[in-house]
Amino acid sequence: MGFLAIILFLLIFALILKGYPVALTLGGVSTLFALIVGFFFPDVIRLQDFYLLPSRFMGTINNTMLIAVPLFIFMGIMLEKSGLAESLLETMSILFGKMNGGLALSVIIVGALLAASTGIVGATVVTMGVISLPVMLKRGYRPELATGVIASSGTLGQIIPPSVVLILLADQIGANSRGVAQVDVGTIFKAAIIPGVILVIGYMLYIVFISKWKPEWAPRISDEEIDSMKGPGFGKRVFKAFFLPMLLIVAVLGSILMGIASPTEAAAVGALGATLLTIFEKRLTKDILNSVMRQTMHLTSMVFLILLGATTFTLVFRTLGGDDYLIHIIQQADLSAMAFLAIVMIVIFICGFFIDFIEIIFIFVPVITPIFNIYEVDMLWVAILMALNLQTSFLTPPFGFSLFYLKGVAPEGITTQHLYRGIVPFIIIQVIFIAIVILYPELIYLIK
Repeated sequence: MGFLAIILFLLIFALILKGYPVALTLGGVSTLFALIVGFFFPDVIRLQDFYLLPSRFMGTINNTMLIAVPLFIFMGIMLEKSGLAESLLETMSILFGKMNGGLALSVIIVGALLAASTGIVGATVVTMGVISLPVMLKRGYRPELATGVIASSGTLGQIIPPSVVLILLADQIGANSRGVAQVDVGTIFKAAIIPGVILVIGYMLYIVFISKWKPEWAPRISDEEIDSMKGPGFGKRVFKAFFLPMLLIVAVLGSILMGIASPTEAAAVGALGATLLTIFEKRLTKDILNSVMRQTMHLTSMVFLILLGATTFTLVFRTLGGDDYLIHIIQQADLSAMAFLAIVMIVIFICGFFIDFIEIIFIFVPVITPIFNIYEVDMLWVAILMALNLQTSFLTPPFGFSLFYLKGVAPEGITTQHLYRGIVPFIIIQVIFIAIVILYPELIYLIK
């Protein structure tokens, strides 16, 4: 019967690729498939097996760890409305504008700060594309370099905490570990900090190199223009631009790392802090608050509906013995743990071209986690590799989601070819860095 579980998995995956709603496909197809199998093989699946679903649904809804998801989404959308990105980019451009590639370095640093403040990729890419891409093109930046920098730095929210990707990975790995030590949100946040910082440094080193090698690709801003941009009260603006977001980052991540607050409590602090920051910037209005709450409700409902569909799929898949069947196949094939990891990483990378990270996490993690547990592989390490992998697939042509986000707000004259050529060096950096994390897993344990 385990073979039927694999058929179910492939059927659902094919329907999702065809464009059917993910949540309804996961839950509906799994239920119909189980009913058909139960009709022909009543000893395999019984009606009583579905009595477990309500308790599993309530277990998901009552999971306090998942409360962090809507709170972090609210924080990210509120910060998008606060004008934080504009003030950061303006200030960083003045500070780094005198050197070749200074604007590009500014975009990377701002992308990292926004990632540590919001964790929402789409909003970051769109915001930075609207604000910084026209400015970089006006300053004479090569279109490929400008678009590559914005798309890559905008996706840092996939790996730099607080990341919705990391929260969902922690939840799914913990729920499917079968007694193996669970990966909690606080632990996965700590593990992701050093890889995220090193990745940012890698991006910046590339900009420094390309600016020295091809200075005409990333020209500097003249001293006269920078002086005119500064204006009165520049020092106060610099302090304000950095102090407020850093205060929020310290309040959220610092409270988690120091053990003062749980991730859920820290998310609540972040949501409140983002609201206060928007008030401080005099941007909070009734319309903005209404928009933020509507977008938060929409995204949260989408995540939880997919999660409930994935819960149904996992129950049917395991009732059919799908996980045991996969373990048997892999043992018969005599695959090593690293060979299986390579297969998983390649499949997830390819799937990232077509479907969003939320669907990938809810479909694949329940299937692969028991197998990694048999191999006794460190699931915290696997989670970080998956997050980096998903981030890379978000950037990779022809279907990278970040490229679509950026193309949607790019000025006239920016072609798809500009986007594709510009992102290649950053994909190479990502792949090299994934290899480094595979070879040196101790990187994720540098912060304890």
